[in-house]
Amino acid sequence: MAYTVTPTPAGPVGSQYCVCKVELSVCGQNLLDRDVTSKSDPFCVLFMEVNGKWVELDRTETAVNNLNPAFARKFIIDYHFEEVQKLKFALFDQDKSSMQLYEHDFLGEFSCTLGMIVSSKKITRTLLLGNGKPAGKGMITIAAQELSDNRVITLSMAGRKLDKKDLFGKSDPFLEFHKPGDDGKWMLVHRTEVIKYTLDPVWKPFTVPLVSLCDGDVEKLIKVMCYDYDSDGGHDFIGEFQTSVAKMCEAQDAFPLELECINPKKQKKKKNYKNSGIIIVKSCKITRDFSFLDYILGGCQLMFTVGIDFTASNGNPRDPSSLHYINPMGTNEYLSAIWAVGQIIQDYDSDKMFPALGFGAQLPPDWKVSHEFAINFNPTNPFCSGVEGIVQAYSACLPHIRFYGPTNFSPIVNHVARFAAQATQQEAASQYFILLIITDGVISDMDETRHAVVQASKLPMSIIIVGVGNADFAAMEFLDGDSRVLRSYTGEEAVRDIVQFVPFRDFRNAPKETLAKAVLAELPQQVVQYFKHQNLPPINSEPA
Repeated sequence: MAYTVTPTPAGPVGSQYCVCKVELSVCGQNLLDRDVTSKSDPFCVLFMEVNGKWVELDRTETAVNNLNPAFARKFIIDYHFEEVQKLKFALFDQDKSSMQLYEHDFLGEFSCTLGMIVSSKKITRTLLLGNGKPAGKGMITIAAQELSDNRVITLSMAGRKLDKKDLFGKSDPFLEFHKPGDDGKWMLVHRTEVIKYTLDPVWKPFTVPLVSLCDGDVEKLIKVMCYDYDSDGGHDFIGEFQTSVAKMCEAQDAFPLELECINPKKQKKKKNYKNSGIIIVKSCKITRDFSFLDYILGGCQLMFTVGIDFTASNGNPRDPSSLHYINPMGTNEYLSAIWAVGQIIQDYDSDKMFPALGFGAQLPPDWKVSHEFAINFNPTNPFCSGVEGIVQAYSACLPHIRFYGPTNFSPIVNHVARFAAQATQQEAASQYFILLIITDGVISDMDETRHAVVQASKLPMSIIIVGVGNADFAAMEFLDGDSRVLRSYTGEEAVRDIVQFVPFRDFRNAPKETLAKAVLAELPQQVVQYFKHQNLPPINSEPA
């Protein structure tokens, strides 16, 4: 089977797209038994069809020794009503610790559209082998839930004096949280990590969507079960109790909530049975996990600035070989980049007035080199009206400047950072700054630029760099901290990755929306990451 693993395709973030998140829960029934000495150890992989290829989105945990698994790990997908989103669920029996799927035995697959699952809410279908025949009696059940409630719950749990289950040592306890399903059966929601060799475990705090845990209903009963982990998958039951989120929220840091863990079989047998230990809710907090859309709908403005490279390496703009030459169609790669990014971002700025700056050129009348000049030649008011205004100012300034050098980025980065620094006084998420730099290549002031980006990473600001022409863009890739954390020459690390670099040459023959998607792919998460880090809610947000 030809499966490819690539990054999750980024969805468009324009205001015309209504995106909501859908959570998919997967269970398997009567799976094929591929192991000789024990049962299969299944895990499920989710693929989405992108440009005719199956691309892996995510995979569940492995259920040890289990032909009827209920996977605790959920798939969360952006649901686009206006797109046909083809999905494939493939089950494998884990044989090795390898990430390569061909190393594992195939147990069957099922394909459908996300719309089909959403409209049915829950579907059960036969698993098929590669030849289209049924995979034994194997079935798959997929249930969908819209994650429109953005509340999340963070629980900190511990145990005391739990029953000893292991012959030669103490127990290895873990907890499972279940909620009642529509069919009246308990449905697994979350499983903690295993704490080895203890009867007094302290589990790591964990955060789950409130919708996942109790369908958003804090009064709904949930069941918590405690087990002793066994590597063969036959975990020993220690005890259980039922509670609600409302009850757990009574726990305060200084006043934990204690709940008795009961084993009903032991309770029936033994007259003097008290409990199988105590489970302690150390703290329980409900907060809101705001999305990019929450911030935008809350009134956050995206403040857009363009920085344009007018260095001599671009070539004389009157020469057709120049990157600044405007062809008979009225465009060039600089203009294409401005249009692609600007037309999406301008929807998020109410006054649509954008500063447009140039660097690396000599300016009249004294022909001094400038690394941050207003391309409309009005330094006190460098704003252009809409993307059209930027395009007009750009075309008008070309005949009046001399292309020169060097290629210094830091002055423009610091220019926008000064405004972003003023916005840090805000008490809610009201402004976020985006600098689009379009350049033909090698940076001359790499140390100063690295330092400027590291400082800017603390501010409500992102930098998009579009490389035009065919130069060596290794330095730009270095600034884009996707593969490693960016450091200043002082050794200080960037607080977060704020640079997205895209070479225009990769998109020359692609539809213009493709460049916009690639360039803006990381922006929503950068906006959310900054405001969350600063603990800033959307301007108009309700308390949790």
